Amino acid sequence: MVFAVQDSKRNSRVDPTRQPTKNKWVKAQNFGKAPAKAKGRSPVPAKPSFGDVAGLRHATDVLALKSSVAFVIDQDTKEVLLHKNELAVLPIASITKLMTGVLISEARLPMDELITISQDDVDMEKGSRSRLTVGTTLSRGELLHLALMSSENRAAHALGRTYPGGMSNFVSLMNGKAAELGMAATSYVEPTGLSSKNQSSAKDLATLVNYAYADQTLREYSTSPGHQVEVGRRTLQFNNTNRLVKSPDWEIGLQKTGYISEAGQCLVMQAKVAGRKIIMVFLDSAGKLSRIADAERVRRWVESAPMVNARVSPVAALELSGTRIRQ
Repeated sequence: MVFAVQDSKRNSRVDPTRQPTKNKWVKAQNFGKAPAKAKGRSPVPAKPSFGDVAGLRHATDVLALKSSVAFVIDQDTKEVLLHKNELAVLPIASITKLMTGVLISEARLPMDELITISQDDVDMEKGSRSRLTVGTTLSRGELLHLALMSSENRAAHALGRTYPGGMSNFVSLMNGKAAELGMAATSYVEPTGLSSKNQSSAKDLATLVNYAYADQTLREYSTSPGHQVEVGRRTLQFNNTNRLVKSPDWEIGLQKTGYISEAGQCLVMQAKVAGRKIIMVFLDSAGKLSRIADAERVRRWVESAPMVNARVSPVAALELSGTRIRQ
């Protein structure tokens, strides 16, 4: 439909192919024909995630988390504080970009080298949008920043495409790095996470978060609240996909979000909670904000749980204190 605001001063003539509506002129689609019966439109049902199809969302836990998969550990002691379906292998969406960042950072390629977004970087699988139009030229460092902070798909794809040896070599190195780290349940087919064939388990991803945390560049870029880039004559503002990086209640050292319909809402983080370095992994969360709510539940839980000693997890502490735990 074509809409035009009615203006009697400017439009003295009435187009016979336009029919008046309240405060608007709407171009008639079938002028001169009998009006067609309105066709009812049924809402398109949301595509179920792999975890939903597998029945993982029926699993319960002590905190009634909305994520089908959760894994929370003490980074220093490797003590498991909470686990639910942590061995399930599922699509991980843009959590993929954390491995992309690891390879780019460790390659010690020139971060000031300019890279131009090409048609090859346009998402043809999911049709996702990007403000980095074809022809945009940014430095490798800026692309890495946007990939980790704003989950910019074209930025991540361009990083893999321009890696020495090309995309196939880059993906091979992603899988090689996963194997090196002992991430046996993990496999990658591309560097953005748009493919549902990029899969891992929460346990493997906790290993990746622990490893990536040692890289200062990855810590800085992934937790940056926002960043501006110059694109031609325009200045574009990009923001972090994780609102918790701006919260005064959180001290986040590393993070990455992710979403495609097959994966649900995903989040991995390293954060200091109650004086402890905690790694959290949430996969296949059902609602847009549920992964954030789950992280908040875990933080408050760790802060408030009676700790018998530094070696006792919140779950064990609750059991020892006589608190009933729902299974």
